[in-house]
Amino acid sequence: MIRIGVIGSKGGWSSEMLADTVAEETGYRLLIDMERVRLDLHAGKAWFEGVDISALDAVMIKKIGARYSPDLLDRLEMLRFLAARGLRIFSPPSNIMRVLDRLSCTVTLRLAGLPLPPTTVTEDVDEAVNTIEAYEEAVFKPLYTSKARGMVVLKEGPDAKGHIEAYREENPIMYIQKRVDLQGQDLGIAFLGGRYLTTYARCKQNDSWNTSTASGAKYAPFDPPKEIIEMAGKAQALFGLDFTCVDVALTNEGPYVFEVSAFGGFRGIQVARDMNPAKDFVRYVLKRLNG
Repeated sequence: MIRIGVIGSKGGWSSEMLADTVAEETGYRLLIDMERVRLDLHAGKAWFEGVDISALDAVMIKKIGARYSPDLLDRLEMLRFLAARGLRIFSPPSNIMRVLDRLSCTVTLRLAGLPLPPTTVTEDVDEAVNTIEAYEEAVFKPLYTSKARGMVVLKEGPDAKGHIEAYREENPIMYIQKRVDLQGQDLGIAFLGGRYLTTYARCKQNDSWNTSTASGAKYAPFDPPKEIIEMAGKAQALFGLDFTCVDVALTNEGPYVFEVSAFGGFRGIQVARDMNPAKDFVRYVLKRLNG
């Protein structure tokens, strides 16, 4: 029996789905909550509910925590240690680290020449005010977040500085992006093992500024032109993730890449495309293990 553990959140829809799929394909099920893992650096082992994770055939990472935060980097360091000692992990922890921090991901994308919305990073309130004046309307994005949580839209005006000062209390390093017209939707372009899998759209259903499903957006099928798939493929190739989605917006100013997802989303693919990304991912891992 091949024993594959799933790093995820107990009760989380995608985590439970992936663990169930591993069980269907292999007969073994272990959903690992990193909050309860004990790493023994001297022995070179890690334990979860009496199971030595380092002795598994492989581990698949679906979620490293319920919410994005710098703490997740430490959990990835624990897994990086196990990977360095021979445990097969999909996606590699060191690769996930490079996209988990929004700024790290953005810098890598920009250095590679990918098109991104105008973006400014600063710790200075006055410089942030100047940035809003230049952009007219800007989105302030926490460095560790998903589904638009914690993001704030600010416009130039007399109240801008006060809002910035309040925002900076929680986010000393301010990542500021010019708000662009999404034309009601953005895209999730999915890749498995570096190969294009499918695309879905997140479509606004209300007057929310963003297209996050947490704000009411709905999934829909979408078939992007070849050049958009190639652009997204270039973006994801920079990070070497086994399963990921690239967030892309098609605007009047041209296409923009927003980010490469650390873990990729299952629900959009399943709902919009009637596909089973968990099964595709598990079979990909089994092929890698058997190859």
